[in-house]
Amino acid sequence: MEYQVELDSFRGPVDLLLYLVKHNEVDILDLPIARIADQFLSYLNLITQIDVDWAGEFLVMAATLTEIKSRMVLPRAEAETPEGADPRLELVKQLVEYKRFKDAAALLEAQAEKQLTRLPRQPVEMPAAASPDQQPLRRVELWDLVSAFGRLMRETQALQPQQIVLDDTPQQVHMDRILEQLRTTRRISFTQVFVPPHTRGRLLGMFLAVLELIKGGHVIAEQPEAFGEIWVSLAGAG
Repeated sequence: MEYQVELDSFRGPVDLLLYLVKHNEVDILDLPIARIADQFLSYLNLITQIDVDWAGEFLVMAATLTEIKSRMVLPRAEAETPEGADPRLELVKQLVEYKRFKDAAALLEAQAEKQLTRLPRQPVEMPAAASPDQQPLRRVELWDLVSAFGRLMRETQALQPQQIVLDDTPQQVHMDRILEQLRTTRRISFTQVFVPPHTRGRLLGMFLAVLELIKGGHVIAEQPEAFGEIWVSLAGAG
């Protein structure tokens, strides 16, 4: 069964690079290419499993990172080029420019949401105040979800059958099941979404169903702390 990733709100390889920069808390102007390249290849392996077509542009970036990584180990005299001594320069320019536009888009979105609050609306019940020791939830990025899905795949690999099992369950079936699960239980962990049997095709179908529900604004994914458990809940649920 083929799964297609068509999510306009999720970006490509430059967005993944920017995520890795934030994830590693490194200076965008002084990229640790070896570390970033290795992590990028790990994500590429997961993306290839999710959708081979989607992985195409990531393969180009992986080749670029590998080339830069090899040039970084050359002696300085051999590594220097007419464009500059640092082979990372062009990539850094792309990242800085992409970050500038992404930050601007986030600012415009925040302003739009602020403007919406000026419209009259019905009073809503205010949620109870969080306890002082409770950490606020943060929205997760696509790459947080891909990383969590990769861990799930590794953990269930030993339980998967050795032969290839075809799973042709329509994605809408998984989406309906997840929504029904959330209507019964206010919030579930990301791993609770993936009910057995844990075959590769079924796991991919459920993962893409989660992405489509997030894209459609039906559910939200949050986590109380960086690299912690991801929680899924209905959008607008108090």
